[in-house]
Amino acid sequence: MKIADILAPDAVLHNVKAKSKKQLLDALATLAAKKTGLDAVAVLDALIERERLGTTGIGLGVALPHTRLSKLKKIFCGFATSEPVDFDSVDNKPVDLAFVLLVPEEAGADHLKALARISRLLRNEETVNALRKATSAKELYQLVIENDMDE
Repeated sequence: MKIADILAPDAVLHNVKAKSKKQLLDALATLAAKKTGLDAVAVLDALIERERLGTTGIGLGVALPHTRLSKLKKIFCGFATSEPVDFDSVDNKPVDLAFVLLVPEEAGADHLKALARISRLLRNEETVNALRKATSAKELYQLVIENDMDE
């Protein structure tokens, strides 16, 4: 599975005006709802519930909020950059890069494969720096796709 298989060009947001973790999650939930046909409030509630189990702020300014949803038909991935917001990250650093991953209840190993693929992309410091310098959603998408390589 490549990120291009689950991330559409129009599922990328550049420079979201979020002031908090909840606002950033809300922007991602709204994006997901538009692309999947699910209710935005239901998506946001599921993401917040997942955050209660433990932060998805994985460090170095990156978050990977994810959850399973019973009404979802296929995996959805979205990506957003924002001004830095407190995300209760493991390293206590604010988040400005966030991938959201929604998976059907029965997704099984595909959920873990997608998380691993995105995590691998975000471990590359050059890629992360390039994402932070991007000036448009189109450029962000291109950077993600071009840097999603097999190890």
